[in-house]
Amino acid sequence: MRAAGRETGRETGLGHREHPLLGRTVLDTATGRTGILRAVCPEPDSATVCVAPALRPGSGPPVAWLAPVGGGVEWTTELDAIREVAG
Repeated sequence: MRAAGRETGRETGLGHREHPLLGRTVLDTATGRTGILRAVCPEPDSATVCVAPALRPGSGPPVAWLAPVGGGVEWTTELDAIREVAG
């Protein structure tokens, strides 16, 4: 298992950032859950209304957005909490 840490790359739009584990299965060490890293971007600000075409990224630090391997509801976790799952 490789620690991912805060290895984010350049911004790709709407607050999203490149990350070496995007699309890969990772372990969320904060919850013990395994999921697919879908995005690295800030959570939306609570007062932000996301209505196209005025979509705005959140103003906080980037977090990891994970989706369960078999599908389901996404969740977020700190970037320092994700680890690559071997295999």
